[in-house]
Amino acid sequence: MRLVTFLGLMSTYCLWGQGYDLVISGAKIVDGTGSAWFRGDLAVKGDRIAKITPAGLLKDATSKRRIEARGLVLSPGFIDIQGHSREYLLNGDGRVIGKVSQGVTTEIMGEGSSNAPANARTSTQMPGSAMAKSGTVRFVGDHGFDEWLRAMEAHGGSVNMGSFLGAGTLRQYIKAMAPGRLTETETKELQRVIRLGMEDGAFGIASALIYPPDSYSNTDELVEMAKAMAPYGGVYITHLRSEADHLLEAIDEAIAIGRRGGVAVEIYHLKAAGKENYGKLDAAIAKIEQARAQGLDIQANMYPYTAGSTGLTSCFPDDIAANGKLFANLDNLAIRQKIKAEILTGKVNYENLCLQSGPENVLILGLNKPENQKYVGQRLTEIAAATNKHWVDAAMDLVLSERQRIGTVYFMMSEENVQRQLRLPWIKIGTDAGGPNPDGATSRVHPRSYGTYTRILGKYVRDEKVLPLEDAIRKVTSAVATRLSLHDRGVLREGMAADLVLFNETTVAERATYDNPHQVSAGIEHVFVNGVEVWAGGKHTGAKPGKALRGPGYVAK
Repeated sequence: MRLVTFLGLMSTYCLWGQGYDLVISGAKIVDGTGSAWFRGDLAVKGDRIAKITPAGLLKDATSKRRIEARGLVLSPGFIDIQGHSREYLLNGDGRVIGKVSQGVTTEIMGEGSSNAPANARTSTQMPGSAMAKSGTVRFVGDHGFDEWLRAMEAHGGSVNMGSFLGAGTLRQYIKAMAPGRLTETETKELQRVIRLGMEDGAFGIASALIYPPDSYSNTDELVEMAKAMAPYGGVYITHLRSEADHLLEAIDEAIAIGRRGGVAVEIYHLKAAGKENYGKLDAAIAKIEQARAQGLDIQANMYPYTAGSTGLTSCFPDDIAANGKLFANLDNLAIRQKIKAEILTGKVNYENLCLQSGPENVLILGLNKPENQKYVGQRLTEIAAATNKHWVDAAMDLVLSERQRIGTVYFMMSEENVQRQLRLPWIKIGTDAGGPNPDGATSRVHPRSYGTYTRILGKYVRDEKVLPLEDAIRKVTSAVATRLSLHDRGVLREGMAADLVLFNETTVAERATYDNPHQVSAGIEHVFVNGVEVWAGGKHTGAKPGKALRGPGYVAK
């Protein structure tokens, strides 16, 4: 009896006597697995979750800090599978307020392009693209990808960071901005570079097949890329070659790449774009689910908006940018006339977002020159009317004047389809956006930069009840962590990384709008990254505890 009593006392001492850095008590815990919420306490020691108990059992635990969280939801930190904060995390101040203020604790980058691998050829960028910005750092050498991740971590960021290998960057490494098929020798070199990147910690390969130079890659080339990463557990994640007129064919291509390459497939921002294509969503879902039933691990992600955002250059054929000659070609009258005539037929062999949206649904966001500022926030048809030009000429002239791709919003999706996709079990959520700071904003952005996750929690969970809270949290946490083989994140469990979000489910809401996007969300009360608070009471704490995260093929250096 005395021994039993002694062991019981020792157990109690081990549970309570060690002391914690943080105790969150009485929260409505949604653990990220999809299981029903429960009332509980959670303790953090260092950068890890040390204890999770039913509510009240940690009331006597010693802790440096305690948060009484009754009335708040506690969940794992949100993992953004499609982030674009490379410049903020490498050259900026690393706060990425747009992300942490909506609950993001991890950002995964790399759609189409990455800062490594790099050589002289990768310095020839799509003019006006993010990678073409002055000051963009590229990491040359066999282990440049690892060096890039280490550089971001050393620079300091408020979120964890990781990346795919950009398929466009890989192709540029071999052929710069030149179109054309790769030779056998070039393919072998491409595969060698991919293997090095996977060993450096890439999560796989990310293509963006409507943009050059990614669009210059054919299916066979992408299959060979996939084969090189397959032994490392990499995922092929893709912005499909078409999300509109040829959506179904593009899904077929992604499925073929997965099957022939022996890799899992993830589709970026699944959508059926353009009114005439809204009805294709049923067939798209059927294709994906049939492939899954046949044994291919294919899934998708999305953002919860009816508008997308990319460059105004997406209204032009991709070959106009071949060999880095975008602006020279736009300045050539004969080429311009050919492009305009082709567009006016309404039938083009590339993804023209102006045609899919209609020029009246094309909203201009970011312009640099003083003489063009009056066009910010205007539709392309309004600019055409103001300049007495056809909208095609107005678009070409504006890009030529700005000498950049020009940030643009395209209203081209159906709200009904958005809601249907949100209910799918294999859907995850990503922002497809960077994390700007509202106090340093110089141009407009899509509101998804600030409100993707809070829009889900406020509009689609609480207000419209499109999906239950537990499933919404799963789609933004463990579903992404599982996809990326991040085995210590995405779930509230003892021993896991202490990436945490505390939010008020009755007030959580997106505030950002298309007209006034630089507004942080409401209802996100506390955000912790690796046990360190980065967001509290509507303000950034200044902390930058983010770590570089790596894929399953990583070989420690």
